[in-house]
Amino acid sequence: MKLHEDLKALGTGGKTTYTYDHPDAGLLEAFPSPFAEPVLNPAGVIGTIHIECPEFTCLCPMTGQPDFAKIVIDYQPDRLCVESKSLKLYLGSFRMHGEFHEAGVNRICNDLVKLLDPLHVTVRGEFTPRGGIPFWPTAEYRKK
Repeated sequence: MKLHEDLKALGTGGKTTYTYDHPDAGLLEAFPSPFAEPVLNPAGVIGTIHIECPEFTCLCPMTGQPDFAKIVIDYQPDRLCVESKSLKLYLGSFRMHGEFHEAGVNRICNDLVKLLDPLHVTVRGEFTPRGGIPFWPTAEYRKK
């Protein structure tokens, strides 16, 4: 069973295109969750996925100064999982984009919900201090 045959970013053979000036949810790709495949999960175990992206950068929308964060994503997939290279490219697309921390974390969570339709997802931005104050906004979604 091939779970990855439609992935574009993963198999580009060194020809990856990087976009840094605007967040682009179109970069995100998904593959069938092995937790949802009866052949791969005969016992029906519940799986969760924890992702840490320690090198996230964006810009302050007011000053243009760089902001740095670790983005932490925890989710329980339903039918799909996010492909890691596409997630890296997506998060990299924020690099030269100005957006408040809370809005960026909310955008990431909403884009993952739209792509994956997960059972649950939490996205936390652990931003380094600015003016001595660290901001760690969290966005959360639970399927009804």
